[in-house]
Amino acid sequence: MKIVSVETRVCHARMRNWVFVKITTDQPGLIGWGEATLEWHTRSIVGAIEDLSVLLVGEDPRRIEYLWQMMYRQHFWHSNGIVRATAVAGIDLALWDILGKSLGVPCHELWGGRVRDYVRLYCHLGGGKMEDFYGTPVDEAKRFGELARQAVEAGFTAFKSMPVPEQMPIEGVRPVKAAEACVAAMREAVGDGVDIMVDCHARPSPQMGLVFAKALEPYNLYFFEEPCWPEHMDGIAAVQRAVKTPIATGERLCSQFAFKELLEKRAASIIQPDITHCGGLSETRRVAAMANAYGVAVAPHNPQGPVSTAASIEFGLATPNYLICEAVHQDVPWRDDIVSWGFRVEKNGRRVYPGTRAGLGVEINEAEIAKHPFEQELPRRSFAPDGSVVDW
Repeated sequence: MKIVSVETRVCHARMRNWVFVKITTDQPGLIGWGEATLEWHTRSIVGAIEDLSVLLVGEDPRRIEYLWQMMYRQHFWHSNGIVRATAVAGIDLALWDILGKSLGVPCHELWGGRVRDYVRLYCHLGGGKMEDFYGTPVDEAKRFGELARQAVEAGFTAFKSMPVPEQMPIEGVRPVKAAEACVAAMREAVGDGVDIMVDCHARPSPQMGLVFAKALEPYNLYFFEEPCWPEHMDGIAAVQRAVKTPIATGERLCSQFAFKELLEKRAASIIQPDITHCGGLSETRRVAAMANAYGVAVAPHNPQGPVSTAASIEFGLATPNYLICEAVHQDVPWRDDIVSWGFRVEKNGRRVYPGTRAGLGVEINEAEIAKHPFEQELPRRSFAPDGSVVDW
């Protein structure tokens, strides 16, 4: 079996352009699908995949680790930067899809079979709709409560929110009180039987991340995400030592070597590698195995397109320390038009049960993708009141 071509298909989905990877083999009808979505870097990703394709065409797609090592180590520069790591990830997913299809089994069967009966999903407030999740002002605590109720009415038992505002390195009490009011409104709206996550989006400095974590500790969050930049790993570790709330981070880390530092510093209780950024399923499985040795859970970052979600579900079915799957379902109304799913989702509880389709269990409708061609993503520019640049 040989690889004939490695191509990309770009689908504009408002906040992101989904970048799908299509690998065609010389076996009739045997095609693998991956995803390499990286917002605001679409052209870079498409070019990086084209650069890597020269290493792959003519090779046996079933030699996944061999091809991964070539992509990571050849061309002199290791693939641990975000663009190359994402390009490698998209290709890696497509290779696993091909292997599963060639053997007639779902990918989780390739990794030792199921360790659980289902994977639990959690949503973003507003289902991932940009205006709700990113655009709801933190001084509208009542709106946070309304969106929380909507998530539960949609069947979710857990959801992520973003009540920590954009900010300067040191802030006064006002944004802290605003975040606390939002979380209080959500907890009052859904009760203690629903899990609430708070994503800081790495907006705070290490010191402010600690202040927010302590202020929100009484609300028993499921986890508190990215309290500061990953470059401040000691700061994240300090937050985790200071509060009982589980700290989650890792979506901006692109290799096992970056996660090695995180784990050695005991910086988090939950790691969040993004399967479409962190070298694909091959590297993410290595990261998860390392985390397991430290007693750390895995909850992959997954706000991207449907192939990323399928990969996270397959990965979760076979990974002992996998916790929960992030899922965006209302970012665009036509999300399910471009994909045929092989999983069964139980709406009450949002549990995903394994399917019988081979590979990653999804097929992509290229005609539907063509209806949503590439558009430049909306720029995100965030500034403090004094005009200085802050993280969005």
